[in-house]
Amino acid sequence: MISNASDAVERLRFLQTSGAAVPGEGPLEIHVRTCEEKRLLIIQDNGIGMTAEEMEANLGTIAKSGSREYLSQIKANPKSSNDSANIIGRFGVGFYAAFMVADDVEVFSRSQSSPENYATGGHVWNSKGITGTFEMGTADNVSPGTKIVLHLKEDAANFCKEPVVESIIRKYSNFIGVPVFLNGKQLNVVEPLWCKDPSKVREEEYKSFYQFLSGNTFDSPRYRTTFQTDSPINLRALLFVPSMKPTIFDLAKDGEAGISLYSRKVLLMSKAEKLLPRWLRFVRGVVDSEDIPLNLSRELLQDHGLIHRINRILTARILRFLLTEAKRNPKEFSNFLSDFGLYLKEGIVTETDQSTREDIARVLRYESSALPVGELTSFDEYASRMRAGERNIYFLSAPNRHLAEASPYFEAIRKKSPDTEVLFLYEPYDELVLMNLGQYDKKNLSSVEKLLSEDASNIDSVDPESAVGLTQAEANSLTKWAEQALNMKVKKVKVTRRLTSHPCLVSIREAGAMRHLLRTSLAGRPAAEKYQAMEPVLELNPQHTLVQYLYKLSSSDSQEDKVLATALIDCLLDNAMAHAGLLEEVRETTERITQLLTLLVERFSGSKTA
Repeated sequence: MISNASDAVERLRFLQTSGAAVPGEGPLEIHVRTCEEKRLLIIQDNGIGMTAEEMEANLGTIAKSGSREYLSQIKANPKSSNDSANIIGRFGVGFYAAFMVADDVEVFSRSQSSPENYATGGHVWNSKGITGTFEMGTADNVSPGTKIVLHLKEDAANFCKEPVVESIIRKYSNFIGVPVFLNGKQLNVVEPLWCKDPSKVREEEYKSFYQFLSGNTFDSPRYRTTFQTDSPINLRALLFVPSMKPTIFDLAKDGEAGISLYSRKVLLMSKAEKLLPRWLRFVRGVVDSEDIPLNLSRELLQDHGLIHRINRILTARILRFLLTEAKRNPKEFSNFLSDFGLYLKEGIVTETDQSTREDIARVLRYESSALPVGELTSFDEYASRMRAGERNIYFLSAPNRHLAEASPYFEAIRKKSPDTEVLFLYEPYDELVLMNLGQYDKKNLSSVEKLLSEDASNIDSVDPESAVGLTQAEANSLTKWAEQALNMKVKKVKVTRRLTSHPCLVSIREAGAMRHLLRTSLAGRPAAEKYQAMEPVLELNPQHTLVQYLYKLSSSDSQEDKVLATALIDCLLDNAMAHAGLLEEVRETTERITQLLTLLVERFSGSKTA
């Protein structure tokens, strides 16, 4: 009803500017009045009004929309096409919604569209609704414009209570471009912020509006962006990113959509879930589009294809905005990623379109072996430093920078190619994110472990030029014994020349995927089943002191030496699995360490422990 009244006021305003309508008296307004005693709800405007013929045509035909007809007329005239901006339109069915709550509806109207129509006086239209018929006649003392009187049904008496009506007006018509009064008190904001020139809006206004949208008076916007498009869809948007870091509960739950959808300043959906993908659910704001059609219920949109197109526009704009902020203030953007990066990474995992995945990845940042501690880099910056012909972006998963650089895998790739840059991933889910991304700008994303598992060079043989370490025959003997000692835990044991300071490592073709499986489907399964699924290859460094001592023990005829050798090879495998992030059975590992330490104490103390 208020939307219809707004249309009437805007139509009069347009005709007055062209000199066709009656000049009118007083400001253009909409007044709503309630009367609980008589169960009345009255909506009155001093807009354009209707003649008797218009009342019969518009009110006597279900879903007839005078606004749509009027829009068609003025859009047919190129000179007046811009003057349709404030006509809401498409709400012809809205009038008949009155009969859902009222059993008697009266409409009083007096046209101001021309002096001649004004002179015909006022008219009244009345219908009981249930009969499907209406009556019309002349009426005295009718004010210019239209007044609708709803005689509410007994079970709809709630709608004549002032607090209820106020709540509805503030929710759905808070930004109607005409002052709306309830029992003499103005309720609405006539000019919404998203329709104003951003340069003329104070930061405090944006903050207050953000708090109104989010319902959080303790937060303020971290980022804000406004934009307007005319093609292919007409829309205005005002979007915010919160300052407050989401809690673990916010991340875990689905969360409500944070975007309110308007059409010509009329609220259609306060939580429009389909306007943004779920991974952007932290964004708050409003979107206003005059292209959105409605059905009888304003909560349901007829044209889902249009909503999907708006979704694509908003998503692209938000990612473009975030990329701009990343370049403008890298430090502040780093804080944003620390707080909200998980949402973006969720997008890479859940999106099916590769171009969208790469658009999201463009704003992600990671530490790199080529940069100082704490400095982040993007995939584009990494690519700019790649050697000609190089097609892989390498990454390594570790809890922190120190452990990443101390990793045997980092040592191995540095020994193989000292200039190779490696991205460091510090969160367990980062590896899953990059695995889902797969490639970026036609460059493969590859873990260092995968590279080493596929590289057959420098393994299964010792360095013939080295003066230290095991001979080839000794290495062959050790690996054969180790495979028997480890039994079903490893697929194979080899010697490697890829290591310098580390005694060993394990190579698994899809280590990242296996780490994910250990946390999910293999969690709680027996250790033997896990090793069978992983099929690790243990690579021993023949130049390392521990490996040389292991060979000495394993080749000894002493039973005590062989027992110690078995305990040592178990601990070396545990050590390698821990470096790979694949060690899950911590209790069993500590027992093996205790056993090894006990054997060493007994050997060097010369006495057996109890």
